[in-house]
Amino acid sequence: MSIIYFILILSVIIIIHELGHLLTAKYFHVYCQEFSIGMGPVIYKHQGKETAFSIRALPLGGFVSMAGEEGVDDESIPFERTLKGIAWWKQVIIMAAGAIMNVLLAWILFIMVTMVQGRVVLPSEPIVAGFTEDSVAEAAGFKIGDRITKITSGSEVTTVDTFDDITEHISYFPKTEAVFTVERDGSETEIKLTPKYNESEDRYLAGFQADVNVKEISLIESFQYGTTRMIDGSTAIFRSLSKLIRGIGLENLSGPVGIFQITAETTQNGIIPAISLIALLSLNIGIFNLLPLPVLDGGRIFMTLIEKISGRKLSERAEMVIMMIGVVLLVALMVFATWQDILRLF
Repeated sequence: MSIIYFILILSVIIIIHELGHLLTAKYFHVYCQEFSIGMGPVIYKHQGKETAFSIRALPLGGFVSMAGEEGVDDESIPFERTLKGIAWWKQVIIMAAGAIMNVLLAWILFIMVTMVQGRVVLPSEPIVAGFTEDSVAEAAGFKIGDRITKITSGSEVTTVDTFDDITEHISYFPKTEAVFTVERDGSETEIKLTPKYNESEDRYLAGFQADVNVKEISLIESFQYGTTRMIDGSTAIFRSLSKLIRGIGLENLSGPVGIFQITAETTQNGIIPAISLIALLSLNIGIFNLLPLPVLDGGRIFMTLIEKISGRKLSERAEMVIMMIGVVLLVALMVFATWQDILRLF
């Protein structure tokens, strides 16, 4: 069942993504040869008026074959009906549509989940409300009522506004001694602390406890708080990307193995956690696809804009070289992420 859930979740996200490309391409009259769910050998195919709709044997992935793309037979198609034969801004919209659909799906699902739950957990103030058993924070000298304002680990400084900032900082620097700047009785002090590995939770913890602030919300408010969840998730993704570029948190990367594990654990907890996972994965995929890396939609958009600014088309050889570099980078990233997944298994 975990495998089935994993396939279904990724299929929903990918189908929505490719549907975005298909709908916008058709809107701008670009000839679409095929819309496929899955990859590999065809097991079902229906020829529509213009576009063939197919289901393929490998239920991971999908694609839209548009005239003007590499590998698509478009010799009999008028140039103005190819991807490269339409205005540059239309090309950008078509290429961005998949990611936009993913973000839109995440937004709708976050609102749905918030609506069904009927309550939200508001961000806790960064005030120590208690300690866990064998807390390293308590041993380090923290006291109940301390307000944490800043955390420094090496050259990385985090300004703390909510308790989530503390948790996030520790997740990026789990084995590093951190200097916590604390407000206590009107004065400021610094306390050093190194998180401790918790075997039952499989992560490093400081041993703080925060006050939990749960708010009952109305149906209308679920739109506001669902949107807030999506915005918070998006900003967290961008913070993660900025840290990864600087080499921080690489050990937290997950590939297919890690996503499968998370899916297996989450789906055991019911439909609401599963929908929340779909929303989070869809948001991640949408944002990741817009990065200016070759092969990804963002890379293709970037090259289209470069052509527009420079006033000349890239040669086929240049496009091929750029795409190959992109493929190598993505494969390397996937191998590294999968290796991290395997290390976490043992």
